[in-house]
This record gives sequence, structure tokens and C-alpha cells, in this order.
Amino acid sequence: MSDKKIKITQVRSLIGRPANQRRIMQALGLKRHQGSVFHNDTPAIRGMAFKVRHLVNVEEVK
Repeated sequence: MSDKKIKITQVRSLIGRPANQRRIMQALGLKRHQGSVFHNDTPAIRGMAFKVRHLVNVEEVK
């Protein structure tokens, strides 16, 4: 298992977004605009971030 981390920051609003995108953001733990969360760098988390890539910024953390 990798111990690499990624930081996901919400940079766009969820207003007017489809329900599936809202659920993904909630599952990632993002609650408000400019909020950030840290997650382990796993394929599941990467996949969720990819689905909402137009709403978030993803950075690798050392």
C-alpha cells in the first residue's frame, strides 16, 4: 500500500451541478468552496477526483 497523499481543493461551486457530482464531492469530504481535504493516493480516490476534475484541484503532497 502506498503512503503517498493527495490534497484535493474545491475551486468551483456546486450550484447547478448534477446530483451525482454533488454526491462525489460529499464522498470526498468537500463541504464548501475553497475547502481542502487530504486522502491517500488510491485508484478509487483518483477516479472520484477525475469525475469532478472541473470542480477541484489535485496536488500531490510529500
